[in-house]
Amino acid sequence: MHDFARNHIRKITKERAGLTLFLAVFLFFATTITVLPIRAEVFYPWRDVYIGALEGKEWFGLVLAASRDSVFGFRIRVVKEGRQAEGHDLFYLVSEVGPHSPDGQYSRIKADLSLPFHQAQETPILIKHAPKSETLTLEWSRQNEKAVIGRIRAPKNIELQIVHYFPWNISGEYRLLGDGQVQAESGIDKKLHYLFWSNRQPDAPPVQTEKDISLPFSMEKERELYFVAGVGEDPKTLSNQIYRYKNSKTINYFLLEEGRRYQNKRVRADGLFKGVAEAITNNVFWMTLYQPGHHRLYTPAGRNWIFQPGGLQDHWTVFEWDSFFSALEASVESPKHVRDIIASVLETQYPNGNIPNWRGRFSGTADRSQPPVGAFCVLKLFGKIGDFDLLKLSYPSLKKWHDFWKAPKSNGQARRDGNGDGLLEWGSDADLVSTAVPSWEINAEGKQRAIWESGQDDLPNWEEASFNEETGTLMMNCLDLNSLYALDAYCLAQIANILNLPDDYALYIDEYNQMKRLINSVLWNEREKFYFDRHWDGRFSQRKAASNFYPLLARIPDKEQALAMIKRLLNPKEFWGDYILPTISRDDPLFKEQQYWRGAVWPPTNYLVYQGLKAFGFDAVAAEFAQKSAALFLRSWENFQLCPENFDSRTGEAGGQRFQTWGPLFALIALEEYIDFTPWEGFRFGMLKPEKKGKLVRLAIQGRHYQVEVSNSKIKLIEEEREILKANGGAVFRHFLYSENEVSFEIKTLKAREVEIHFLKKGKYQLLVDNELKRVFTGRSEKIIIPEGDHTVLIQLLEALE
Repeated sequence: MHDFARNHIRKITKERAGLTLFLAVFLFFATTITVLPIRAEVFYPWRDVYIGALEGKEWFGLVLAASRDSVFGFRIRVVKEGRQAEGHDLFYLVSEVGPHSPDGQYSRIKADLSLPFHQAQETPILIKHAPKSETLTLEWSRQNEKAVIGRIRAPKNIELQIVHYFPWNISGEYRLLGDGQVQAESGIDKKLHYLFWSNRQPDAPPVQTEKDISLPFSMEKERELYFVAGVGEDPKTLSNQIYRYKNSKTINYFLLEEGRRYQNKRVRADGLFKGVAEAITNNVFWMTLYQPGHHRLYTPAGRNWIFQPGGLQDHWTVFEWDSFFSALEASVESPKHVRDIIASVLETQYPNGNIPNWRGRFSGTADRSQPPVGAFCVLKLFGKIGDFDLLKLSYPSLKKWHDFWKAPKSNGQARRDGNGDGLLEWGSDADLVSTAVPSWEINAEGKQRAIWESGQDDLPNWEEASFNEETGTLMMNCLDLNSLYALDAYCLAQIANILNLPDDYALYIDEYNQMKRLINSVLWNEREKFYFDRHWDGRFSQRKAASNFYPLLARIPDKEQALAMIKRLLNPKEFWGDYILPTISRDDPLFKEQQYWRGAVWPPTNYLVYQGLKAFGFDAVAAEFAQKSAALFLRSWENFQLCPENFDSRTGEAGGQRFQTWGPLFALIALEEYIDFTPWEGFRFGMLKPEKKGKLVRLAIQGRHYQVEVSNSKIKLIEEEREILKANGGAVFRHFLYSENEVSFEIKTLKAREVEIHFLKKGKYQLLVDNELKRVFTGRSEKIIIPEGDHTVLIQLLEALE
């Protein structure tokens, strides 16, 4: 098998880029691969300088990070009727999270200045969009490696102040030049310079302090302010560099052109699930920040999620599973962001292997981790962007993290296996608790820290569990952790096989099978026909959570068990309904609280359960699940421009933080209904029975752009504007492999379908359906009839005729 896979992949990767690498790897679990050059989804041309709204609290502002120790910034402050708003104040006034190309060549954000200032979470949420006369708009476009242009539009009844400052305690000095430009130097040796030009002179003398300089502009007579900012090593060269942009008409032209250009090249869904692609990318790229000290990008849990451990403002905060999910969202358009996000989370790892719940520049949770979804996400990302280096660089950290959970502590006990039965519990290492933590973590008990490790901070399942101070774990085998740990072992095995590490592959596959047997023998309740957490004394928990469906994703149940789980899922008295998936069942006494994980609908649980449904081939249920998830999210997004932390599962009302980085996972579910790539399914596309016409365009897979069209009368796959395959009705295609020598796939359909396939070359081919030879034919394309049900198709080139 391995020799065949190796030779097969060497042959076909020379023939064709695109789908080949990923599909062959997942179809044959190759031991070596040929790495192909690929081009990015939206090309990221910049090398060393980062420019954007890259400081968490300053959504309405720009950071120009020229190097690790040379960073400049300016932010908008508005003054209205004697009251000021900036930073977090403007965060709660956001009325449009507009387009944001990953390369920064076009971005737009708006705020509703008719809303009251300084109300924080109590700020009213109004249907969007705000009247133009009350809207603050910031548009900007990165023009080259070191320069950015922009336009600010504001209501006429305000004073606009541009505050130039140094983020993250960077040292430097600003000064106002005679012509109204602002100049600065920063860094240890002050070799890097900053220059800011605006088309208007300040309307009052600037206000300067040791840390910043503020330029006031009245908007009474003129509501627009145009600007150019740049950085460079030589002041004269920098001045010449920005000279060409020092004209409002020029800036206006470039903003218009770059906005149109991004609209034409971005990923887009029309018809079915219209708007989901834009919702994903608008949100994740506006949530992307700069990581001081590392000189790269990263995504926090949200712009408001930069902690203050010990009362001091940290420079960055990286959350574990939030980051892995953010990388999946970013992969829709930007491999560059994927690489930076994955590096940022993996480098939070402590020496003992722990990738922590959260970590900042000055503190972190050395005592606890979070759900182990890393190998699953990295494996998916490898299939999506085809970055072999990402896989190689991630594997050692993922392997060390996996070992962390069962590594022996000083007393010989496996870290998260307190009773030594081979199954895991959430926990916390008391001797590793940091002394510098946010206020809510001060004096937290061991049980609470263990619950935080689960990522489901107040899930009712944990209330009935005791905590063992000696072992540092809950006294309950936790179904969610064990399922994700088993999935982690499986995905590590596949990564090891791709990296040609046969011993590691065997080790992790054996562990996966062992965990699968243990979960089925200990955590499956035959009487209830469902998986449950289980106390150390043998009692099953009676609590049913959304995470009780995680075994589906790890392919732990057999078909009969899986069908029993689906029966639970579709029961409206337990989980199903207009707004799904509640984190605790609807018949739980605590469901009515809808507080955080006590019944609310959360993005990560929905995403993981959806992936589990697809892993088992429950396509009809998954399609309905995707529709409900997308509708729930889009209602809030389109009407109120919110990307919330969670939703009330009774009303669909948004809850928690207003802008959460993993919020678009609901939309990603819908996008992946069109097309996806997973460890279990390989390359998948199509739908069983689309509820209406839909089209997903320009999604890149390993550097080639794909379009998927769905309706009741057709499923069509197009690569770089060339039709590859078309079916005359709903169907789901899995493990799709397309090369000069072979086309193969699995197909599921509710009715017999005619499938037309276009080949890369004219030739003589043989067709096998379900491993039986059906015919030999000649040509560039062929139509085949596939009966209803599940089938495999293999078409092999016998002789090339051109």
